[in-house]
Amino acid sequence: MIKIVDDLTPEDVAMLQALYSRSAESVEVHLEKVRASGSGKFMERFYVGYGHKSIADCGTTTIFIEGVSLLAAKAIQDWSLYCGQETSTRYIDMGKQRIVDPVGFDYSKRVLANWMEFYSSHQDRVAATVRERYPRRPEENEDAYNGAVKARTFDILRGFLPSGITTQLSWHTNLRQAGDHLLLLSKHPSREMRDIADEIGVALSKHYPSSGMGMSLASVSGVGNKDADAAAERARWEGIVATKHTHTSADGFPQEGSGFLSQIKGVHQYADLLASRPRGCVLPHFLSDLGQLSFAFELDFGSFRDLQRHRNGVCRMPLVTTDRGFEPWYLEQIDEKLQDEARKLIDQQTREIRDLSSDPVVRQYYTALGFRVPCQVTYALPAAVYVMEMRSAKTVHPTLRRVVQNVMVKNFQERFPSIALHVDTNPDDWTVRRGQQTIHAKS
Repeated sequence: MIKIVDDLTPEDVAMLQALYSRSAESVEVHLEKVRASGSGKFMERFYVGYGHKSIADCGTTTIFIEGVSLLAAKAIQDWSLYCGQETSTRYIDMGKQRIVDPVGFDYSKRVLANWMEFYSSHQDRVAATVRERYPRRPEENEDAYNGAVKARTFDILRGFLPSGITTQLSWHTNLRQAGDHLLLLSKHPSREMRDIADEIGVALSKHYPSSGMGMSLASVSGVGNKDADAAAERARWEGIVATKHTHTSADGFPQEGSGFLSQIKGVHQYADLLASRPRGCVLPHFLSDLGQLSFAFELDFGSFRDLQRHRNGVCRMPLVTTDRGFEPWYLEQIDEKLQDEARKLIDQQTREIRDLSSDPVVRQYYTALGFRVPCQVTYALPAAVYVMEMRSAKTVHPTLRRVVQNVMVKNFQERFPSIALHVDTNPDDWTVRRGQQTIHAKS
């Protein structure tokens, strides 16, 4: 018998699956128990004594989070099992979005206003430059071309958005992973993120009161654990992880240039498989046991956000600062007079940001997405190949695409010339396909 059940609450679905481990009866019998108990009461009735958090892996929920900074969104997404979507700065005018201002004084508001004035007031001018550099070809659809120009304009001007600009995102997760991730987020260095974690925890606790999965942040470390000393020790250790290791350390990171480390061994065992892989085929997961590849490079924070979407590996969260300068690509895309204005703005803003607060976590909110940050990523072989092929496409933001081509692909092909790698190495980064990647109602 095959039966699909998708009309129950997450708690009931979780418990329905858990009963398989303690009963050989059919799911049909268990469904009758659900109906007899009533929604939400089923888990409350049967969960006691199970003693294993894996039940919560089987119940999923979707959390919609609105009006939080890009920094908070990245913190929520800094999780290998994150699944969800976020507002795109490529397709949405961010000019009217609220900005998180943790300092909250006139001088901090001025810094934010300066960035937003540049972003909003020059959209037409930047779009005109894009049209001049990339005139529409006769074979290109006019609507797609106009959409591509708009997307390119936002791609350029996003470099001037402060990291405190607000966004909205969804988080689809199972109940156990929500609790585990919220544990660290509730101790995050950012006050905004701690408040968001508490709010999510309270909402989940109210929404799933019968789960026993510890949705409240006070109890999520262990179901039914009454040892206060042990709980305090766990909380202390989790606090160290969150406060000291949320952001990657730039110690030993090259101030300029990039780094590459390969720990891949045994490729010869699968030489034919790796050499003959057609375009579009994903390397099987078992090849992950061949080892890992690590890359280190500079990338603007705006494009780091795109790279972080690849969860199948380690992509450490950087601290956003002005230390490594502003990515030149954003300036190269605008006309010369506007470049001069932009450079003066960047110099002025850099000085004022450094004076805003002694706390580098707070200064992040005022630092624009165009500033470069140190990036460190580690992937197993299949994941690395997937990232290189996906992020070398022309639809990818040019600053990330350039790093993928010049750092990741270049080093990989030099080290593993016999492994098939289907990447786009064309230096031209303009395509009208950007204007077609949208959601619209069918006519």
